[in-house]
Amino acid sequence: MHTRGFEIVSEFADAGVKLPERQTQNAAGYDFFAREDFVLKSVWRYDFIRLFRLIKNEHPLTDSDFKRAGKILKPLLVPTGVKAYMQPNEVLILANRSSNPLKRGLIIPNGIGVIDADYYNNDNNEGEIFIQMVNLSPKDVVIQQGERIGQGIFMPYLLADGDLGNTNTRTGGFGSTKF
Repeated sequence: MHTRGFEIVSEFADAGVKLPERQTQNAAGYDFFAREDFVLKSVWRYDFIRLFRLIKNEHPLTDSDFKRAGKILKPLLVPTGVKAYMQPNEVLILANRSSNPLKRGLIIPNGIGVIDADYYNNDNNEGEIFIQMVNLSPKDVVIQQGERIGQGIFMPYLLADGDLGNTNTRTGGFGSTKF
């Protein structure tokens, strides 16, 4: 029986997807690679500057302004084509590459990503891992297929006293814990 590791999502078996790998002997993180070419648009595009001007000049924002901002100011999901299996008491933590913010203006907006053991082979997307990213640079950033975009670290986790466990079963995919 396998303890933990990575597999290619079946839909992308012939798409040239690379499994995550450590770059050095003592690296804790497994580098994830982009499944396909992907354009991360700059948040400074569209009506973002207009919204800043309205806020700066203390003009009230309308529902339309908030809807427009919601379409712009959100992370994009960079696909990896990879899924991870692990033990029930483990988690895969996704983190940004240290060079992304400094050199390219790319951030992971929630700081880290959490991949639970029961995300593997879920009915929604077979457990494909996506890296959420926001581009804060003034220009669009093109990520090439096979380019390193983030890293993952397997870790055990602890339960609180009195936690008897939850018997719900995951049925949802990314960004949900549906059961």
